[in-house]
Amino acid sequence: MVKFLKPGKVAIVLSGRYAGKKVVIVKNLDEGTKDRQYGHAIVVGIERYPLKVTKKMGPKRIAKRSRIKPFIKIINYNHLMPTRYTFELEDIKQTVNLDCFKEPSQRKDAKKAVKKHLQDRYKNDKTGKSKWFFTKLRF
Repeated sequence: MVKFLKPGKVAIVLSGRYAGKKVVIVKNLDEGTKDRQYGHAIVVGIERYPLKVTKKMGPKRIAKRSRIKPFIKIINYNHLMPTRYTFELEDIKQTVNLDCFKEPSQRKDAKKAVKKHLQDRYKNDKTGKSKWFFTKLRF
């Protein structure tokens, strides 16, 4: 079978608390682990998307509306629907790994690093290459 859930692939969560949210696969574990004996992936996603910004808004308001709230989670392959989009995540790969799920403080630090990276990526995206990832999924 062809492996299509690879790191960097954007997917949509189908069930659970984050259903309908877009995520990026950071690491995929096809065979599973000792704890989780099924195919799953470590994903990073956006819980709260940035809001719309207009020209007449001031810099303080623009900064507040462009905030992103991320989440880090281990999700079963059955609950992910892959998309055609990809997302480069070189900085995220180093901070998010299986070790950050062992202690809440490590997870919190990883979440902060991911938030910083995603917000920088959102602000510096002049070409609109990853614009789709930062917009809310519409049904």
